[in-house]
Formats: sequence, structure tokens, C-alpha cells
Amino acid sequence: MLQGPPQTTGMRSGFVRLKPGDTVGWHTTGHNEESLVVLRGQGEALIDGQGKRTFVAPAFAYIPPGTRHNVSNTGQEILEYVYIVAPAAKR
Repeated sequence: MLQGPPQTTGMRSGFVRLKPGDTVGWHTTGHNEESLVVLRGQGEALIDGQGKRTFVAPAFAYIPPGTRHNVSNTGQEILEYVYIVAPAAKR
């Protein structure tokens, strides 16, 4: 059972559609963690300190808080994914 305030206060999500060869551009989500749920296509996630992660749908990728990253479509078809960003719990 959950008790107290939800740990996901501040969670947000969105949908990304990239044409072949496109990227979202290098960015960070600050102190938030991010998950990518790849629905269609193939690509790669470039994550500072971790190198390149290639993926083909269906796939899941995790980006730790404060980590610069970029997502690119390396395939010949549209790349579609949902991103979920949430504050990282402090332990």
C-alpha cells in the first residue's frame, strides 16, 4: 500500500516522432530521471558516461538524473517513443 504523498509528484510525459536521420538534440532533464518507451522504429540513445545504446522497437531506455543525452533515428522509418520524466527520489 502507498502511504503519504506520491513519489511521482511532478511526473510528465510526451510523445516524440523523429524522421530518419533526425535527433532530439543534446539535453538534460536536470535532477529528473527519464524513461523512454520505444514504440516504433530503431535508433540510438547517446548517454554521457555510458556510450551509445542502440535499440529496435519495442524497447525501453533509462536515463539517470542530471545526465546529458540525445536520441537519434538511425533507421529508414519513423521513430516513435514516449518519454516519462519524474523527479528522482532522494535517498
